[in-house]
Amino acid sequence: MTADSVQGRSHPIPRQRKPAKIFHWVNIISLLLMMTSGLQIYNANPVFGGRNGIPFPPIFLLGGWLAGGRHWHFAAMWLFALNLLWYGVYILMTRRWRHRFISGKDVKALQRTQNQKRRNYAWHRLAYTAIIPILLLAIFTGLGMYKPAQFHWIVDCFGSWQALRIVHFATVPLVVIYAVIHSWLSLKVGGSRLVESMFW
Repeated sequence: MTADSVQGRSHPIPRQRKPAKIFHWVNIISLLLMMTSGLQIYNANPVFGGRNGIPFPPIFLLGGWLAGGRHWHFAAMWLFALNLLWYGVYILMTRRWRHRFISGKDVKALQRTQNQKRRNYAWHRLAYTAIIPILLLAIFTGLGMYKPAQFHWIVDCFGSWQALRIVHFATVPLVVIYAVIHSWLSLKVGGSRLVESMFW
């Protein structure tokens, strides 16, 4: 038995199922499309400062102008939402949700255990759980901006159109922060092999 085979048995390479790989790739593509086209929409009428607000450089924009940005943004929104929907159905049917979201045991682990690896798993599940309401808020506010006449009650929930835009815009840095934390925790839990297995 070679040293390589012993090492392989001691430290098995993490494997992610194909649906998880597809989910991650579609998420990255749709989020990049939404963020760049969203910045194109933002430049047409900045959320902060109105017409006199500071615009984003063209290199970060997608769509060419307001209407083009909206077309890209809403097309990517449906791709993103449908991706979340099918993956949600998948983890429910396969019962993988039991290993994805935080539980009472994870809360106790964060409070009491000295096992750093166990704490990392608990933090990871907490991050998974926390991102769900943020993503739902992004979709909810996006629908209100997409069809304000049909979904006027969504605008009413936030008091004004400007408040709705601010909340929707605020979800973007939250998602970016989550992606950084998610990647960092994945590295701590399974190293670079785990992160790579999410895509390849």
